Amino acid sequence: MGEFDLIRRYFARPNSAAASVSVGIGDDCAVLQPTPGMQLCVSSDMLVEGRHCLSTVDPVRLGHKSLAVNLSDLAACGAKPLGFTLALSLPHVDEAWLAGFAQGLFALADAHGCPLVGGDTTRGPLNICITVFGEVPTGQALLRSGARAGDELWVSGTVGDARLALEAFRGSLALTTDAFDAARLRMEQPTPRVGLGLALRGIATSAIDISDGLLGDLGHVLRASGVGARIDTHIAINLIAINCSQICQKSISEDTNLLDFVLAGGDDYELAFTAPAHQHAAVRAAGVSSGTRITRIGNITAASGVQLVDANGQARPDLYASFDHFA
Repeated sequence: MGEFDLIRRYFARPNSAAASVSVGIGDDCAVLQPTPGMQLCVSSDMLVEGRHCLSTVDPVRLGHKSLAVNLSDLAACGAKPLGFTLALSLPHVDEAWLAGFAQGLFALADAHGCPLVGGDTTRGPLNICITVFGEVPTGQALLRSGARAGDELWVSGTVGDARLALEAFRGSLALTTDAFDAARLRMEQPTPRVGLGLALRGIATSAIDISDGLLGDLGHVLRASGVGARIDTHIAINLIAINCSQICQKSISEDTNLLDFVLAGGDDYELAFTAPAHQHAAVRAAGVSSGTRITRIGNITAASGVQLVDANGQARPDLYASFDHFA
């Protein structure tokens, strides 16, 4: 199968149903038509085999995750998806793998009205790069730079489970079968919080998606906003869905602490966001309307840095480091 046969068979689809796409796959450039009064939001993410995904991952789940990590960036900006491009490097043509990958990719794309509008394929190590396009009303994008002292700090969904799955794959701990299946699903098939991002427009003051670890990604917000944060660790620990009883006792060492996975786990693709205290009810309503669990884990402070405190208000040491591709 040649390159263009591969594209036609697995990735070419009609874009006529998408009002945002004037010209899709089949020309030198896609032509997108943003809604009047909207600004474009653009984000790219790359998944490299051996670095971001395992060779054993189900291709359906990999297709889903490849787009999900990009949609998560749009969610963090409060943007509505318009379309995406796919650059795909493959070591060889595997038709069963391609069919599964395309299935997972397009199932999520269709769920969010986000058509594939172009891209490229080539031979090489497995590498998946997606660029996603979205739109947001002018001046209403959720940014990292808007957090203010006194804001409440919130997190969507569950955080830390994906890292538990990774450690189980590495053999550093053992999970019960049900816990491993649930954690693996969170790692391989994350849920982009697009609906929540849209619902938070005009309410949240800042937002970021959690990809490299909660504390590390929150740090980007704090630096961009010139503020600090106080995190209630006895509340944050409840962000993880897996509990100690689901970790096989023989694999628990004295220094095993689920808070490590919550604060520095990564691969969660949830949203961390801030909002004024007087918007508390509106934030709760945004969670309900988007069908998303949300948890207030602390507050934004005027003093720089992050203060971790326990249930008694006592400071805890910050010994947590998030993922860094080049560290």
